[in-house]
Amino acid sequence: MTRRPILVDCDTGIDDALALAYLLAEPAVEIVGVTTVSGNTDAARAAANTLSLFELAGADDIPVAVGAHDFRGRAYAGGAPHVHGDDGVGGIALTASARAHDARAAVELIDHLASRHPDLTVLALGPLTNLAAYAEAPGVARFDRLVVMGGAFAHSGNVTAWAEANIHNDPEAAAVVFAQDWDTTLVPLDVTMTQTLDATDLVRLEAIPGALPQALAAMLPLYLDFYAGRVFPDRRCALHDPLAAMVAAGVLRGVSVSSGHVDVRLERGERGRTVSSRGSSTQRWVRGMEGSAVEVLLGRLEGREWPG
Repeated sequence: MTRRPILVDCDTGIDDALALAYLLAEPAVEIVGVTTVSGNTDAARAAANTLSLFELAGADDIPVAVGAHDFRGRAYAGGAPHVHGDDGVGGIALTASARAHDARAAVELIDHLASRHPDLTVLALGPLTNLAAYAEAPGVARFDRLVVMGGAFAHSGNVTAWAEANIHNDPEAAAVVFAQDWDTTLVPLDVTMTQTLDATDLVRLEAIPGALPQALAAMLPLYLDFYAGRVFPDRRCALHDPLAAMVAAGVLRGVSVSSGHVDVRLERGERGRTVSSRGSSTQRWVRGMEGSAVEVLLGRLEGREWPG
């Protein structure tokens, strides 16, 4: 079986770590590179977290490049320690990897891998700052497909009433990305909030031998604690990034899907809101270019059950 090459652009917090672990174990894909961006934690810490996780997994040949620290519209002002811990991975004090991050900039690594793998899928699990820079870089290679975890449509946001965190952190970058004529699939809160991991799943994970599963099991209690009583009535957490990873791997497909322009609102009260371009045009929007379209997964997904 030919494995699908995937580059992951992430802000390695707890659900990013779960997504990376899933992709390492998924026989349908091969992680060929990782670029990091600030979000759940800063880009440099996200790279360090990724390298530590790869070392635990024995995956020592995957390049990890540090991407943008600051967003387009504002400076990075800290991550989400109340959700992911001060270090982004639940405060479990991962051992620093002996391997250094790749010396190339994020745009350079993406370009190199897109040139080497014409069928490359890019999976974006954090703010879209690096991908916007790639869209505007001259002479870069075209990759095959982009899958983005982000946005909220019929579902409420998780940062504001309207906005999902990845888009809210850098809506200017998201607007640039959604304006490209790339083959783009958006995996928003509308579907990621329907897929959860609960305390029973954590017990199952704790029983799996190996350094990486044990590290994931150690970081998950903080994530479960954040969601319990605040988002869900019982102790469970949403699987945002792992679900997008499964879509990128091709083991899940959308049943309810919309395809068209996705626009990003920039007004302070609704900053980061993602909407269909068929909505009101009386407000100030960053509009997609004519002909660009984004596939948005809005309802039930079909395919392999989590964890696969």
